[in-house]
Amino acid sequence: MHLKKYLYLSIILFSCFYSNAEDLDAYLHSKGLVDISVLDSTIRVELVYATSDNFMGEAVYSGITRAWLHPDAAQKLVAAQRLLKKEYPDRTLLIYDAARPMLVQYKMWKLVRGTNKVNYVSNPANGGGLHNYGMAVDVTILDENGNPLSMGTPFDFFGEEAHTNNEEALLNAGKIDQTAFDNRRLLRRIMRNAGFRIIPYEWWHFNACSRAEARQNYPILD
Repeated sequence: MHLKKYLYLSIILFSCFYSNAEDLDAYLHSKGLVDISVLDSTIRVELVYATSDNFMGEAVYSGITRAWLHPDAAQKLVAAQRLLKKEYPDRTLLIYDAARPMLVQYKMWKLVRGTNKVNYVSNPANGGGLHNYGMAVDVTILDENGNPLSMGTPFDFFGEEAHTNNEEALLNAGKIDQTAFDNRRLLRRIMRNAGFRIIPYEWWHFNACSRAEARQNYPILD
């Protein structure tokens, strides 16, 4: 069966059984994912896509209430939090997004298709992205007062100022300041030392493995 047709039918069946927040949390738990707060309650969670305060202007998680990750990714995130706390005891990681079922991916794709934001959402017909395996996380760092450190742009800012592959040029051009530059370097250093990988276009996004490794070793979240 063609991948796109298979995924579409899977989403229909999924929707029939998991229609509310509690069911979605139960579904992710049944797939072997772990609730980050159970592993480390000091990691803060604000799931942006469970609210309407996001770039799509509507909630697409139907109220998923917890940040779920595959255990392999979760352990890396806990390690990152420990590294951060060792260096800055009063700071903490904040999760904006974690595991994302393909049901949600289809919703997001439908909302951005045909817009200038289409390149920032993985096409579910191509198998989705690392969030759909529970192997990616979107994070930032909170200061001692619980406020996000300046990173030069907000979360989900779709422009060159959020790119990670030309930050010195952005700094020199005055598009981000030295504080944001240093904070991004801190976030990346912590996450890389814990085993995560970065991507070129989003300072907040970190992958726990490559897409090829995910497809070979981890089940996709229908």
